[in-house]
Amino acid sequence: MYGLILLAIALAPGVAIGVYIYLKDQHEREPVGLLMRAFLFGILSVVVTLFISELIGLFVTIDESSLSEQAVHAFLIVALVEEFSKFIFVRGILYKNSHFNEPFDGIVYSVMVSMGFATLENVLYAFNGGMGTAIMRMFTAVPAHATFAVLMGFYLGKAKFEHKKSYYAFHALGVATLFHGAYDYCLFVSWVPGIVLGALLSLVVGIWLSKKAIRIHQLASPFRNPSDSLRTDTIDKIE
Repeated sequence: MYGLILLAIALAPGVAIGVYIYLKDQHEREPVGLLMRAFLFGILSVVVTLFISELIGLFVTIDESSLSEQAVHAFLIVALVEEFSKFIFVRGILYKNSHFNEPFDGIVYSVMVSMGFATLENVLYAFNGGMGTAIMRMFTAVPAHATFAVLMGFYLGKAKFEHKKSYYAFHALGVATLFHGAYDYCLFVSWVPGIVLGALLSLVVGIWLSKKAIRIHQLASPFRNPSDSLRTDTIDKIE
């Protein structure tokens, strides 16, 4: 019974965030089957991450007491590898799908892939660390992965639908890596007094930017009706 409860807690945040983003797609929602495929791509991206990380580990060692080497660890070995592993599925496969037909879809598919990644990662951490780990990650690591994904998806949406702006795909990978790296770095060097608060700050800023990104792409939808303005303004006031 304990194992089932632990599994449910590990699965809950990724599923909840996926449903939240699905409901935020107000104008032309994506096929559920395709979203499930995106989630599975996220699970596969964990395999890609492990493969790349193992290769890097053959050639690179990190001194855990070095601030500079931990920066390399956080931003390049962890953040860049993980975000790249997710990015290749969104940009390489889902980006080309005919259902990716409005800017907000960049956010939707990026989040679904990221939640597949974060959910598998969360299950592994939960069964290794127990209930306390699962509950802590519910409010920290999984939402953090979601914010990285929203920011990535925001720029992928711009890359596809803004004329001659395909270079925004590089912005997508870069901004996700930057926020991911900043979040992880503050945790990796937690022996520095007060620096753990930097991870919290990174998460808070990421959530704030994610809400703005979601709103911008909702308003940019070509499927948006003029009558939607009143409804979305009302929702904004309530939120």
